Amino acid sequence: MKFHAIDLPNGKYTQPNNTHKNLFLLALTLVFLITIPLCLNNISNSALPSPKSNAGSSKSIEKEDQCQIFSGNWVPYPDGPAYYTNETCNLIIDQQNCMKFGRPDTEFMTWRWKPDACELPLFDAAQFLELVRGKSLAFLGDSVGRNQMQSLLCLLATVTYPEDISHKYSSNTDYFKRYVYNDHNFTIANLWSPYLVKSRDVDPSGHDFNSLMSLYLDEPDEAWLTLVEQFDYVIVSVEHWFFRPLIYHENGRVIGCHKCEQDNMTSFVTSYGYRKAFRTLFKTLGSLKNYKGVTFLRTFSPSHFENGAWNEGGNCARTKPFTKEETKLDGYVLEMYLTQVEELKAAEEQGLQRGLQFRLMDTTEAMLLRPDGHPNFYGHSPHRNMTLADCVHWCLPGPIDAWNEILLYMLKTGYRPP
Repeated sequence: MKFHAIDLPNGKYTQPNNTHKNLFLLALTLVFLITIPLCLNNISNSALPSPKSNAGSSKSIEKEDQCQIFSGNWVPYPDGPAYYTNETCNLIIDQQNCMKFGRPDTEFMTWRWKPDACELPLFDAAQFLELVRGKSLAFLGDSVGRNQMQSLLCLLATVTYPEDISHKYSSNTDYFKRYVYNDHNFTIANLWSPYLVKSRDVDPSGHDFNSLMSLYLDEPDEAWLTLVEQFDYVIVSVEHWFFRPLIYHENGRVIGCHKCEQDNMTSFVTSYGYRKAFRTLFKTLGSLKNYKGVTFLRTFSPSHFENGAWNEGGNCARTKPFTKEETKLDGYVLEMYLTQVEELKAAEEQGLQRGLQFRLMDTTEAMLLRPDGHPNFYGHSPHRNMTLADCVHWCLPGPIDAWNEILLYMLKTGYRPP
């Protein structure tokens, strides 16, 4: 609607013989002046597009609750790495510092996770620190969980660095780390527990990558049990340790084993111990009187060994992501993924009785598509045989940074998958 300017009658131009005409014009003008604000008010209250709305095909941030962030593709991000490099962040450990140890390609750092129907916002370190002010966050599980913690430390380093206070809490500071952001009263910790349940070497005289372990499937690991009540957020993740040779204990007795090659024992599939470990974890968290934390399950992170297994010359030399047409979620990855998701669902239902939150951080599909993101031979660990390729952990910077983009999104929006 277009409004034209109107010249109002002015007394000095009024002629005596035009009195009735002028009175009519004055009345018409008053009516018009009263009507204009009413029209404008109706227009302002109508359903006009918000200036923040996105006219494109992707949903805007105001529609985040309608976006399924766990289903999507990796798309080129030419400005990558998006946040930091191994030169700008000095918190990357050598095991994931691929560029430091000579990885020749850089394309693996130039992709971002793109959900099917929306944009996943870039990680905002200042916003994250405000959301967690006065809180504490623990990564409970194995070294891939610690890998995510190191990613988060580097993402936050764009704003501030933490104080390493690990030595105040543990003598084993390689596996039990704790950092505090004093200006935000925010603590990040790593609670090392690769099986979630109590575990022991069958042969106490030595330990290696393939030594036989005893798992007590109905007994929680004291490494986290004595500490977990201190934390407001707990991100749980364990993966590949369950493929080792294992002897299973339940109710105080041996019930069988996994890959133990002992004829007198019942043999169990890998997912049996995996399921029982998560069940014990979730049941214990639900029973701890002082545990009030929000529990996130970060789902199974696939390895990408090709040309052989991890101990048979396998490697991961690809330099680009898979497309969805090149691979699919199946086999042991699907079995392990479904196992932990089923246990989380049961815990979520039970947790409602105490007001506890158990939430799914489903990163399996995204990481299945990233065979290019592992250290391969370009990561150096003091505890690892360097003739073996690392196709389990993730380079920093790299695709694992998307996990913390997802974490921020979930903290900010309360997102839950349907």
